[in-house]
Amino acid sequence: MRRKSKFNFPAKYLLIGLTGICVVGMLVSFTLNISGGPLNTAAGVVFVPMQKGINSVGEWISNKASALKSLNDVMAENKELQSQVDKLTSELNTTKLEQYELENLRELYDLDQKYPSYKKVAANVIGKSSGNWFSTFTIDKGSDDGIEKDMNVIAGSGLVGIVTDVGPNYAKICSIIDDTRKVSGMVSTTSDNLIVSGNLESMNEDMVINFSNLRDSDDQVQVGDPVVTSYVSTEYQQGILIGYISSIKTDSNNLTKSGTITPAVDFEHMEEVLVILDKKQTVED
Repeated sequence: MRRKSKFNFPAKYLLIGLTGICVVGMLVSFTLNISGGPLNTAAGVVFVPMQKGINSVGEWISNKASALKSLNDVMAENKELQSQVDKLTSELNTTKLEQYELENLRELYDLDQKYPSYKKVAANVIGKSSGNWFSTFTIDKGSDDGIEKDMNVIAGSGLVGIVTDVGPNYAKICSIIDDTRKVSGMVSTTSDNLIVSGNLESMNEDMVINFSNLRDSDDQVQVGDPVVTSYVSTEYQQGILIGYISSIKTDSNNLTKSGTITPAVDFEHMEEVLVILDKKQTVED
């Protein structure tokens, strides 16, 4: 009986050897520029898809890098544009504020020219009572600026109220719309006298105040007629515009009339006023 050979070559080494031969063959084929043949075909089958995959990955990475760069550029540009927008917005707000202040000063100047015979001092509003209306408020000028109690205050187009309290650098004003105030008025078109009464409730409802004791037997007073301070007033200078008649009715006594007046001043928005430094002269004075 013949003995079997004990020599057994491992399969893995055989596979490694064959792979090495294939690789060497492909390298030789590429190096010597051998076209065709099984080596070149094997190389095409193995390396071409691999090269396409590498190219695809490289192209994807390149596109992503370009997109990231573009995004960074856009973000930087957006940041710069936002900075410019913020700057322009700030400049626009400053311009609007300056224009608003200029309009207020022009309005005060026009009002000053409207009553040239009175000496006045301008003041800023620095505080007010609660609620929507400037029924009572405080200004930043006082006795150091020549302001005294009972001096008249004007703004916008006409009468605001009267000084009720004074400190060295402040003064408190009570407006004609306040429930506690009454003003002797006169219809400028007919010279008929009446009493103007403040009324915060009617201001809240219809933005008007009341008048009463109008004697108009000839029915000459009409809606829209201006009402000014009367020469018989003991507190207010003569001829300052109070407002315009908005409604009128005959009282139950058939002798007098009453109704409402739309104030000439915007008592919801008030920033600057003029204080008339000349006080009303009375018989007692």
